[in-house]
Amino acid sequence: MFILANFLSALAQILDMILNLLIIIILIRALISWVNPDPYNPLVQILYRSTEPLLRPLRRLVPPRRLGGLDLSPMVATLLLIFIKILLIQSIFDYVAMLKGRVLY
Repeated sequence: MFILANFLSALAQILDMILNLLIIIILIRALISWVNPDPYNPLVQILYRSTEPLLRPLRRLVPPRRLGGLDLSPMVATLLLIFIKILLIQSIFDYVAMLKGRVLY
C-alpha cells in the first residue's frame, strides 16, 4: 500500500505544479494583454498558444463584449484551476494520508 500512496502523492504534487504553472501563465498573459503586445513576438505566441485551448471555451460562456470589451475568461480560468486544485489535489493527498494510516481532521 505504501507504494500506491507514494505514487499518488507524487502524482498529486506533479499535478499541483502543472496547475500552478498554468495559473501563472494565464496571469502573465492577462497582464501582457494590457500593454498591446506584438503578436509576432515568440514569447507572446507561446503564451497565447498555451492558454488559448483553456480560454476559448470559457469565452463562449463569458463573452468579452458584455462588459465593454473586458475579457473575464482569464479570471474565470484562474478561479476554475484554483477550484480544481482544492478539490482534486487535496482529495488525493487526503486519500494518501488514509492509505498511510494517518488520522484526517
